[in-house]
Amino acid sequence: MKFWDASAIVPLLARQEKTAAMERLLKQDPGMVVWWGAPVECLSALTRLAREGRLAVTDVRAAEHRLEHLRNSWDEVIPGEACRRAAERMLRVHPLRAADSLQLAAALIASDHNPSQLDLVCLDDCITESARKEGFRVWDR
Repeated sequence: MKFWDASAIVPLLARQEKTAAMERLLKQDPGMVVWWGAPVECLSALTRLAREGRLAVTDVRAAEHRLEHLRNSWDEVIPGEACRRAAERMLRVHPLRAADSLQLAAALIASDHNPSQLDLVCLDDCITESARKEGFRVWDR
């Protein structure tokens, strides 16, 4: 099982440069754990791609269906006090935005505060760098 950041989920929903690599990775290990807010971040990314003209409206609908299918199979880290405290610490020690700190904090919770025990799949450079400093093995191919 791997923790999937929203940045790595989006290529599973809409064809992008990293789609094939993320599909291979998911096929090798279909166990996904994600942050509770990842679906919102994914939808945000999809609608941004549509606004920018890089994704057709019909493709957004298809991507939303794929997102719902994935949601039915993954495990979610739900919000809570421990996650909030971890996210606040992440903001103090890493150059992260609020949502990114919550993603990384959720990964830390999912790892039971032992980052070396959980791989993280992420395509965001800032989160990747911070995750590596926290001790996660990051898949970013």
